[in-house]
Amino acid sequence: MSLQIETLVEVQLTNRDRKTVFWRGILVAPVFVYLTSFTQLPHFGWSTSVLAIPPALALIFREVYPSYVLTFNHAIMELATRVTSYLFLLTDDYPSIERNPNIALIFPDIDGGKKLNRWLPLVKWFLAIPLYIVGFVYLVLSAILTFYAWIVTSATGNYPELAAKTVLGTISYWNRVYGYAIALVSDEYPSFAI
Repeated sequence: MSLQIETLVEVQLTNRDRKTVFWRGILVAPVFVYLTSFTQLPHFGWSTSVLAIPPALALIFREVYPSYVLTFNHAIMELATRVTSYLFLLTDDYPSIERNPNIALIFPDIDGGKKLNRWLPLVKWFLAIPLYIVGFVYLVLSAILTFYAWIVTSATGNYPELAAKTVLGTISYWNRVYGYAIALVSDEYPSFAI
C-alpha cells in the first residue's frame, strides 16, 4: 500500500451531459456551501474543512492519531474531491454528500498514528511551501484546460483526454499535499509530479 493518499476518479470522456457544462459553478453551489459550512481552511480557492490542529497535538503529545478525526478528515477530503471533480467536468455525477464508489480517496495505513513521526507536524506546513507554489501553477494550468474542456464538451459531448489527465493529476497532487501537510496522514514528502 502507498504511503500517500491515492485519488481514484472514474473520468467520463464520452457521452457527457452537454447542457450542464457551463452551469456547474451554479449547480454545485449547494454542496459547496455544505462543504464550507465546516471550519474553514482556505486553500487557493478550494475550501476543505480538514482538521489539522487536533491530530497534530495528539501526535506530538500522545503519539496517536484519533480515529474519529481520521474518519472526519477522510470524509471531508473525499467530499471536496467529489465537488472538485464535478466542477472541473471530470464527471457528470452530481457530488453527493454521501460516498460515491466512482470517486474515492485511499488513505495510507497509519496504524493509529504509530507509523507517523511525532515531531514532523511542527514543520510539515513549512516544508510544504514549495509544494504549494508548484500546486498553484498546476491549478492555473487546470483552470485553463477546464475552460478549453468546457468549450469542447459543450460542443461535442466529449471531454478532452489531455484535460482529464492534467485536472485529475492536479486533484491527486493536492490530495497528497493535504495528506502530508494538513491532514498529517503521511510522513512521506509528496512528489512534485501530477
